[in-house]
Amino acid sequence: MRTPRGFFIEAHTPAVLRALRAALRSPATVAVPGSAGITVGAIGLGAAALASTEAFRPYWLEVWLVAAMAGAGAGALVLAEQNPGKRIWPLGVAVLKFFARLLPSLFAGAVLTVVLWRAGIVHAIPGLWLLLYGCALIHASTIASRGLAILGGLFAALALVAFGLSEPQQLAILGVGFGELHILHGIVTLRTSGA
Repeated sequence: MRTPRGFFIEAHTPAVLRALRAALRSPATVAVPGSAGITVGAIGLGAAALASTEAFRPYWLEVWLVAAMAGAGAGALVLAEQNPGKRIWPLGVAVLKFFARLLPSLFAGAVLTVVLWRAGIVHAIPGLWLLLYGCALIHASTIASRGLAILGGLFAALALVAFGLSEPQQLAILGVGFGELHILHGIVTLRTSGA
């Protein structure tokens, strides 16, 4: 009886693990393209415009949650196209490291959003989002660019302003952060690096 000729994971596991360890230890960097910022910013401006209308104002949280998912997906697609993967990982180790630096703060934001919403402290959510997203960008900038750290600092500063504003002003400042700051960063990145 013939044995099937195929890929046996047991035979290749040590080599795969060695390659994975080497890749994770490598000083990989990510080039965040300006088009990612512009794309995410356009989604943010759209959400701000929609949430400010009379019909959707009571549903601002839902509008922004959908925009957050759409922006994350669109940004990830643009980033993955700009930084093609190699070998084991379809997105590349550098892009995976980038997401690993973003996700803890974003996860904290998701959990705290639910906590604040259930407690009826909805007015604190815009400032929380701006602050934790700024922290996520600052952390992710360790393998990206200094410009991303500056963007994160601007988001954190905007959060401090948002915490002192009324609810309608907080909703407007979400558009400034997730819309205008992203677009501005994208334009600056395109002009300075051409990507």
